[in-house]
Amino acid sequence: MKKLPQVPAYLFLKNSLQILKNPLPFHHRNFEKLGDTFQLNLGLGKHVVFSRDQDLAILALQKQQKDFIKSPIQTKDLVKYVGKGLLTVEGEEWKTQRKLLQPTFYKKNIYQLLDLMQDAIVKQLQNIKTDQPIDVFPIFNDLAFKVVAKSLFSDAISNEQISRLQYITEEAQNMLVKELRQPYKKWWFIWSGELKKKLLLTKEALQIIEGIITKRRKQSSQKEDLLDMLLHTTYEDGSSMTHEKLLDEILILFIAGHETTSNALSFTTQLIARNPDVQQKLIQEVDQNKLRTPLDVLKNSPFTTAVIEESMRLYPPVYFIDRVNTKTLKFKDYTIPKNTSLLFSLYEMHRKQEFWEEPLNFIPERFLNGKNHAAYYFPFGAGPRKCIGNNFAMYEIILVMQELFAKYQIEFTNQPIEILPLISLKPKNAILHFNYRK
Repeated sequence: MKKLPQVPAYLFLKNSLQILKNPLPFHHRNFEKLGDTFQLNLGLGKHVVFSRDQDLAILALQKQQKDFIKSPIQTKDLVKYVGKGLLTVEGEEWKTQRKLLQPTFYKKNIYQLLDLMQDAIVKQLQNIKTDQPIDVFPIFNDLAFKVVAKSLFSDAISNEQISRLQYITEEAQNMLVKELRQPYKKWWFIWSGELKKKLLLTKEALQIIEGIITKRRKQSSQKEDLLDMLLHTTYEDGSSMTHEKLLDEILILFIAGHETTSNALSFTTQLIARNPDVQQKLIQEVDQNKLRTPLDVLKNSPFTTAVIEESMRLYPPVYFIDRVNTKTLKFKDYTIPKNTSLLFSLYEMHRKQEFWEEPLNFIPERFLNGKNHAAYYFPFGAGPRKCIGNNFAMYEIILVMQELFAKYQIEFTNQPIEILPLISLKPKNAILHFNYRK
């Protein structure tokens, strides 16, 4: 058995400022030099294994997923900001929660939310200004957050509460990124009071959500939103979620529920603007769906769906998946000791030449040829822990595309597509021109 190729700690430290801003070029150089799996030494005996090997990813996420757990990044660091919910718990607790929550996200239940989603989308797209360059990310970020808020609480949440929750979730994410990329400053975050300030914000978010839940429990009439579904969901023994567990799950839905969508919308529209032929095909499909209900739009948008899938191939909102192996792992020619932190780069996997013809080009048609890409394409993860809200996110993005291109054509500015890799893969300077369709 061979040792994994190594990246020495001094190279990590030498590139630490670049890694803080954007770690992907550093990792790409290592992948190109060392192969699909390598060990990055962080110093003081700590290390992480990076991989873009799709077989290793399938092993960890699906085939032998019982021998892998999420890393402390999610089960410990993230818990401070979002609590112990489906995203952050492990073992039997996770199994019980997944079994409880899965039916809430069945397609038939998401269909009940389509009118709420549509209403929020139409209102938010009114904020688009024409005939001038605008950064689309803030618009789509507000849109995605409001769609989640309205799907969760319908009319029980005010615009002020939505804005405050949005601010708090973004502050929490920025703090977590600092903690993860600057572990040597941990003492400063504590001593300066910066960490405490952010944790108090999370407490405030929970208080806002708690107030909405308390008010809803007192109402006799039912609302067809996610909160009502969650309040009426029961475990196998007939019991309901505890108040604390419900709060944690809702806070996680806010954070995870808008992240993927706002990022994906920003990258997708930038790619469409740079590919006029794709935009024209998309508009043709949108026009065919103009008089259809939201549900019929979802059922008759194959090209729109392919456009979104191709965008998430090139710019996967979840660009890394982390796991820790609980047993010694023998893979190919290597032995990976147990309790090793593994990071799977979906960003690299989705661009591998061996699987994708012209991998750096935007070609939505590759998702219309009937080929199954499930062995190396993971925009929502894979296996039992695949994102529970994948249908919600896809439906929302399709409905946004329908509303957007029924009204506008978009053009890009000359600057390249820029990325900002934080907890998720965010866009940077997503500047576009919107013009009313003639």
